[in-house]
Amino acid sequence: MYKAVFLDMDGTLLHSDHSVSEPTKETIRALTGKGIWVILVSARPLNAVLPTFHEIGIPDVFPIITLNGSYIVEKEQPIFQATIDLATTVAVADQVRPFKATIAYYLQREWYAEVNDAWTEHEQKIMDVQIKVAPLAELVKEWSARGIAPNKMMVMSEPPAIAEIQKHLRSLYDGKLNIYPSKPTYLEVMDLKGSKSNSVKFVSERLGLDRTEIIAMGDNYNDIEMIKYAGMGVAMGNAPDEIKAIADYVTDTNNNDGVQKALVKFFNL
Repeated sequence: MYKAVFLDMDGTLLHSDHSVSEPTKETIRALTGKGIWVILVSARPLNAVLPTFHEIGIPDVFPIITLNGSYIVEKEQPIFQATIDLATTVAVADQVRPFKATIAYYLQREWYAEVNDAWTEHEQKIMDVQIKVAPLAELVKEWSARGIAPNKMMVMSEPPAIAEIQKHLRSLYDGKLNIYPSKPTYLEVMDLKGSKSNSVKFVSERLGLDRTEIIAMGDNYNDIEMIKYAGMGVAMGNAPDEIKAIADYVTDTNNNDGVQKALVKFFNL
């Protein structure tokens, strides 16, 4: 019997307009009411996850996995985090500069960039924390003084540029950083310990669950390892074919309540 469900948000739980349907909310509440763990797993920072978490009505004691597994909280308090050291942060940014791209830096609940442009303005729409904009040298000086570092860097650009940047960064940092797209225009960069699969394993063990007792649902490349790890890995109908190929089951699309349909199927609701 499955005892936990790990749900990606964008492209999976959320419709394209960032909403959660009423049937999906009701189904999730039915599961949590029966003691099934429903864990949100997102590339988003915590501040962009909490509104959905509270809207659905998931109990406050349930963990939340954010920043692609680089920052995990319970009752909004951190229980795990992975960071990119400041020297590596600067080095990665320097490698991205020749390309036409914008980088956002996420530190727990804060986020930063060197410019405020269309890319950051788009992200700001889902954030309830205002972006802080300054040259990277100034940001690094501030972070160093505070003893903090980014949990995640996100490179934003058009798909052809993202593909080039991904290839370039992986040639330099393969085996040193986790680098993968969360969608065609976003490239996520994290420490090796920061990944959705590692976070699902961490939370599952913390809850005393075997991997055979969990379901994981996702729609994109940053969900692959999570889908592989779970006893039941579910790909969305809107996922790329490569994601569907590694899944144990393919459900309907995010806009057709694929999450709700899969939950009804696997929990006999």
